[in-house]
Amino acid sequence: MDFRFSGVSGHSWLGSPIDARPLFAPEHAALMATLRGLGAADWEREAVPGWRVRDVVAHLLGDFNGRLGRDRDGHRGGPAFAPGETLEAFIHRINQEWVDSFSRVSPAALVDTIDLIGRQVARFFEAADPDSPSMGVSWAGVDPAPMWLDSARDLTEFWTHRQQIRHAVGRETDPDPKALAVVLDTFMLDTFMRALPHTLRHVTAPTGTQVRVQVDGPAGGAWTVTATEEGRWSLAVPYAVRPAALVRLDAETAWRLCTRGIDPDTALARARIDGDRELGVAVCQIVSIIY
Repeated sequence: MDFRFSGVSGHSWLGSPIDARPLFAPEHAALMATLRGLGAADWEREAVPGWRVRDVVAHLLGDFNGRLGRDRDGHRGGPAFAPGETLEAFIHRINQEWVDSFSRVSPAALVDTIDLIGRQVARFFEAADPDSPSMGVSWAGVDPAPMWLDSARDLTEFWTHRQQIRHAVGRETDPDPKALAVVLDTFMLDTFMRALPHTLRHVTAPTGTQVRVQVDGPAGGAWTVTATEEGRWSLAVPYAVRPAALVRLDAETAWRLCTRGIDPDTALARARIDGDRELGVAVCQIVSIIY
């Protein structure tokens, strides 16, 4: 897929824009196929610490409604920050409040509702202007963010939660070999890696120093982040020199690390680092979710 945008001024260090718009509908279809294949007992299995499958589905429904209410409908109601509350604490609190409020809703009703609202979310993103300013993406260190990054962030969250549901019921990460599945998996890693400049923001290195992350497999790829004169790391500078550090990961380790499905020490044990190990260790602190 080749998508070309003019880009929001000042965000070139995030790398080339990526387009999530065509992927929301197929991702939603994959979610619905997963949910409709669940047995009664599956809904009560733990998907992430403290949340059952039904809780993750309720959380997704909350995300869907929040996006439509805020960005499509211009609705400004909803919870506010408590005094002294951090962004992370606020997000975790309101997510739990939403999940708790849906404890009385049956799985069948959840499926019907999330199907209806999810299709509306897909249509919203399909019509969105990728260059328009949108919600901040904290793990990339940008606020406001261009819509292309904000929407990509949402797609990665939807995809990640679907994998968590699959894992909870004994299925592996989506193994579908079809081209669409490879595109989705590749897209997820490309979005997750937009956190690299922010991950290295406290690492000082000579201008021009490059660190390369290589993810092996059909859905893999390579990303190079470069220290710039402005003191910022950038994904926009072409790969031109032998990197100071090369970090190699398999795809499963990479996406689980970015979403904290595994911790950095586990990822480091699986990684191959050539060159400056301190830079490689810094890369393995990457987080591509609000954590």
